[in-house]
Amino acid sequence: MMEPAQLIGPSSALGAPAPYWFLVFFKVLGFTLHTAPMHLWFAGTIVALLLGRSGAGHAQLLSARLLRRMPIVIAYGVNFGIVPLLFTQVAYYKVFYPATILMAWPWFSIFVLLTLAYYGVYIYAAGLHNGAGMTRLRNAGGWMAAVLFLTIGFLFSNAFSLMVNVAAWPQLWLASSVAGASVGTALNLGDPTLWPRWLMMFGLALTTTAAYVGIDTGLFAGGEPAAYRQWARSLALKLYSFGLLWFGCAGLAYVATWPVELRDAAFGGWRAVLMVVTAVAPGLPWLLLLRQSRSAGGRALAWTIGVTQFGVLALNAVSRQVVQNLQLRGFVDVTSEPVTLQWSPLLSFLGLFVAGVAVMAWMLSRVIAAARRGPVPGRSAEPGPEVRASAG
Repeated sequence: MMEPAQLIGPSSALGAPAPYWFLVFFKVLGFTLHTAPMHLWFAGTIVALLLGRSGAGHAQLLSARLLRRMPIVIAYGVNFGIVPLLFTQVAYYKVFYPATILMAWPWFSIFVLLTLAYYGVYIYAAGLHNGAGMTRLRNAGGWMAAVLFLTIGFLFSNAFSLMVNVAAWPQLWLASSVAGASVGTALNLGDPTLWPRWLMMFGLALTTTAAYVGIDTGLFAGGEPAAYRQWARSLALKLYSFGLLWFGCAGLAYVATWPVELRDAAFGGWRAVLMVVTAVAPGLPWLLLLRQSRSAGGRALAWTIGVTQFGVLALNAVSRQVVQNLQLRGFVDVTSEPVTLQWSPLLSFLGLFVAGVAVMAWMLSRVIAAARRGPVPGRSAEPGPEVRASAG
């Protein structure tokens, strides 16, 4: 039987292009920036579509407000997703490339599925923007996108759980190879951590969607009826509560699948503090949403909800990174890689990263300014009767 270490990639003769702290900092930062918009399409799309089918006016209005912005949200998420993927490939290439080679075809299919999901969202959003009504094709596009986003999340969970499940590689390789060559069809379905990890991610995405509803209601929905705003604040609290319960249950199931050695290491010393803080951190946005639902609050409270939810996502990214290193420490020590500083690509990256964030921040400011100005004269912000009829 082949040893797992034989399938791990060799060290690069060039060494790491930057210190480990630099690589992991941008990996975690990029993942946090990516996670916020990604959660909105991962869980927010299906939540909005379900609200749209409810037949209630407030629910359909919220559905339309979220899905009209979804193409922009996806664009932000995809662009920010480049950063953590890049630094994963640089810092963890020894395990990232073998894992994604084993599941090459499912991994490659993500690009196709994402393209189709993007088109589905655009088709649905077009019916909301141009007032032409929601045809069966547009409805189908929206639901297709929701299913594809869930599938993409599942494939990502496969890839990154397989990346640290090095012990399972030889068996997966033998089961999906021809004449010693992997055919790229393996999935990490036998890993007990896979399903709870995917479900935990969806639960956290529900909380981010709820936080977004609170932000949207507090910052951009001033032109909507007071009854709608009160309903949306109440829904945000309920949705966050549901997502928090989902996240907690799936998180406990996920931790229960860890080997004893991993649990002891993760909940020992300073790591125990990090894990506990990560687990209880979502309680702060929940309390802020509770306050918003009872007293409405203002823009400051809405911004605070957004900042605290971003902090929740950052803590989860840090904890995820710590656990990932613990899972790999028996096979790979990424912190011991020799470093050969490559100043030209480092400075180029930093310059482009700052410029890219600045451009995206400017684009976001234009979107916020347009939202504050309200709907175009002569066009109602309410979804039309055709949307209501077809959504039911």
